[in-house]
Amino acid sequence: MGLGQKSRVRLRLVEERTGEVPGMPELSQETERGRGAAPYGLAEVTGPSMVPTLYQGDQLLVRYGARVRAGDVVVLRHPFQQDLLVVKRAVELREGGWWVLGDNAYAGGDSTDYGTVPDELILGRALFRWRPRRADQRSPLALVRWALSAARPVLSSDRSGRSASRRLRAR
Repeated sequence: MGLGQKSRVRLRLVEERTGEVPGMPELSQETERGRGAAPYGLAEVTGPSMVPTLYQGDQLLVRYGARVRAGDVVVLRHPFQQDLLVVKRAVELREGGWWVLGDNAYAGGDSTDYGTVPDELILGRALFRWRPRRADQRSPLALVRWALSAARPVLSSDRSGRSASRRLRAR
């Protein structure tokens, strides 16, 4: 994949209470009012726009309908291709919706290309990341490294310009 491509997601929903697994996440009116169980789903990341936070093949646990705050990694419908789902970081709430950016500034495919994203196109917030083991990770040391880093929560970021590690190195 080259630069400028979007991080797309392929959604596979976790079986809901009804036992039905629809093709795309749809929130019930009960859930939208906050009375029902929160719908969760799995998303697979494709594309480089969220590197170094997320890589090609990473699996995300997504909570649909979750409250979004600045710094959260979100799954949204692309404003111009609504059948395309993308993963971006919600940076700030502006008039007209959320300003979203990829963590990889060189990849593009974010609000710098299509402007603010209306609230109704933000589907949910990524809670957890699972990185599958690569085929070349066969040695015992490689397996231990993978096991220690494969599953992580997706943390919100202080998007005031720099990550915490960069701020600490700068001092």
